[in-house]
Amino acid sequence: MPEPGTDDGQVLRCGELTVIGRIRSASNATFLCEAALGGRSVHCVYKPVAGEAPLWDFPDGTLAGRERAAYLVSAALRWNVVPYTIIRDGPAGPGMLQRWVDQPADTEETADDTSGPDLVDLLPAGSVPAGFLPVLQAYDYAGDEVTLVHADDDRLRRLAVFDVVINNADRKGGHVLCGVDGNVYGVDHGVTLHVEDKLRTVLWGWAGKPVDDAVLADVERLDDELGGALGAELCEHITAREVAALRARVVGLLRNPVMPTPDRRRPIPWPAF
Repeated sequence: MPEPGTDDGQVLRCGELTVIGRIRSASNATFLCEAALGGRSVHCVYKPVAGEAPLWDFPDGTLAGRERAAYLVSAALRWNVVPYTIIRDGPAGPGMLQRWVDQPADTEETADDTSGPDLVDLLPAGSVPAGFLPVLQAYDYAGDEVTLVHADDDRLRRLAVFDVVINNADRKGGHVLCGVDGNVYGVDHGVTLHVEDKLRTVLWGWAGKPVDDAVLADVERLDDELGGALGAELCEHITAREVAALRARVVGLLRNPVMPTPDRRRPIPWPAF
């Protein structure tokens, strides 16, 4: 039986890590692991700093810290859009550890043609269903014309605002997960929180639309917390200039509460998944 008071966070922080397998689709070394403590086990994603691929525009060895910083911003907003994320030692040295998001398993009922599109999906051109917003016309690998769409869903809309705040340079459709708990999560935040404008996302369906008052109230609270303990904690993972740039984006959104629009400086990541 689990020890009294042992929760998933404690298991991830203190449990013994066992590598289950490598996630080959990731551009950096990424492993599915199991953390075990006191009879409780939790699946998690482990990205060692030593396995980070060099990038021309992000300093080497900083991606894990950015993932942790993105989680801290999500927690401060109280949006729960990033799974619990920490920095700790693992089998390949220090790195990012993030709680695995359990998603609804495919069944005959969910896998048939009546199940509807995913939250972010590619559909045949001209077939945008009700409740979805078109983003881009493109061609798939077979040369067929398709439309990139995403759901007109408040959970996804909040994630889009989050990406504006953290300056997410790589929000692909595959980085949006719908958990069995009903929450929508974003993952893979290693290329965020840069001082320069690098927003690249598939969530452009609300471009030019106003941000609602409830979301703005949370963003305003984030601004207050950035001036205190949160700002100091973020400086353990990103630079003081990057924290200042984060706060400038927050202030800018509060002063002009409208979602940005894509342009040549704000492209859509492709492939989109």
